Amino acid sequence: MTRPRISARISLLAALLLVALLPLAWTVLASLGIVPDNSATPPTWSGAPSLEEYSETIGVAEPHFASELATSVAIALFATALVIACAFLGAYGLARWRGRGATVIVPSMLVLGSLPAVAYVIPLAETVRRLGLTDTLAGVGFAQAAAAAPLAVYILHGYLADLPVELEDAARLDGAGLPSIVRSVVLPQVAPAVVATAVVIFVLQWNSFLVPLVLGSEQVRTIPVALSDFFTFERELQWPTAAAALVSSVLPLLLLIAAANALLQRFRLAEADPT
Repeated sequence: MTRPRISARISLLAALLLVALLPLAWTVLASLGIVPDNSATPPTWSGAPSLEEYSETIGVAEPHFASELATSVAIALFATALVIACAFLGAYGLARWRGRGATVIVPSMLVLGSLPAVAYVIPLAETVRRLGLTDTLAGVGFAQAAAAAPLAVYILHGYLADLPVELEDAARLDGAGLPSIVRSVVLPQVAPAVVATAVVIFVLQWNSFLVPLVLGSEQVRTIPVALSDFFTFERELQWPTAAAALVSSVLPLLLLIAAANALLQRFRLAEADPT
């Protein structure tokens, strides 16, 4: 590739990155009390940087913010673990299915995973109510996992279907059972795909709004539901306080992405150095 083409690609990526990060940069500045002064000509920024808005968010504007943050983390982790465990086994079964049904079921997983939340939240709410799990961590976690599982099956099936079966056949000839083959042969080969899928599912669980809004109430309130209170007519909107809440809600995602990236780097190093 020539140098001008490389420079053009770098410039395009830099422009896209700038556009993507500008709203986040504005939010971070607002959370520190630095807001635009539109009355000045030209417009300037006003306010001294401080962490007062973060204490205002946790202590006054949303006194239960810490517990809501912990609730979101618990539900997202629980639902993600459940989705990955069930979706991996389901995708492996579909990938090794010799019948024609897989050609119909696999695309249907993508259709189910693409449905809007309003399409399944009512039957899920009724099911959770009948099980007596309304307004519980388990009820909301199971409901969110059920909604995200089809998409995870579709993603993982693509990786598992491309795996050669020779190693599995060799392990089977050596007397290994199916659980041992899945754990010791299949899973190590698709571990990076499983980690990447888990990150995607966790982000979807973290940002889920309608399911915890309908199935939760007083005992279970997640961050997206809590943040919606900042943008209702019942509360006067304070942008710095709302921005501090938004930044606080992003921090767990950043930690997860950093941990997942470090884990994926370890997988790449292991593949580059098989010894």
